Amino acid sequence: MVESIARVRHIRVTPQKARRVVALIKGKQAEEALAILKFAPQGASEPIYKLVAAAIANARVTADKDGEFLDEQDLYVKNAYVDEGTTLKRFQPRAQGRAFQIKKRTSHITVVLSTPEVAETGTGAQTKKASK
Repeated sequence: MVESIARVRHIRVTPQKARRVVALIKGKQAEEALAILKFAPQGASEPIYKLVAAAIANARVTADKDGEFLDEQDLYVKNAYVDEGTTLKRFQPRAQGRAFQIKKRTSHITVVLSTPEVAETGTGAQTKKASK
């Protein structure tokens, strides 16, 4: 089983908008997720597309390092989540000398790709249930 993680931090996309895009690809095959992200109209889809592509490349490198066979068609998005990053605080000048605060939010996006686990037959837990 190969598992790879890719992260991008301090990306200038609000977490709320990024979570909408990440929800589209959770549980999908990696190649299918890339196809969905390529044609998604949201602005956050481009950095998430690059992140999934980086996670695929990380899986390839991990498999080569461990000497395992990796079929990229087997990779799926095991987990993907968005955390809130730092907030840049800016001020907008307004009438009569006032100033309104503008919060420019950032996100930390994480994508975990994995190959499905092969179910072992004849494990200890299954033989105990069969004997009862």
